[in-house]
Amino acid sequence: MNPSMRAVLLGLGWAMVGLGLVGIFLPLLPTTPFLLLAAWLFGRSSPNLEKWLFDHPVFGQPLRDWREAGAISRGAKICAISLMATGFAYFLFRSGPSPMVAAVVAAIVLAVGVFIVSRPELRM
Repeated sequence: MNPSMRAVLLGLGWAMVGLGLVGIFLPLLPTTPFLLLAAWLFGRSSPNLEKWLFDHPVFGQPLRDWREAGAISRGAKICAISLMATGFAYFLFRSGPSPMVAAVVAAIVLAVGVFIVSRPELRM
């Protein structure tokens, strides 16, 4: 891989790690998808950083579960669905959207929720 492409992938990987870390504190910004993308970018630019991410004491296990089996732990599912429901309720009651906008957002939240719940569980 040429050095400029490697630098771009590394920069994007670190940006995804940064967004993932911000997502820990902002409930509407997901953490795991950004870390999965960071792992993919690091896998193409720096095997050492990819290994660091998968060996991380907090984020490593969920990333390994997803990579190995597309699995999400029960606790993560409960947390995700709870935060999605809370976020949707906040959106609904705080912003007072039109029925059409509320229906579109509800459909998106429901589709994502069904996807999350349908993933296998490897561990508790």
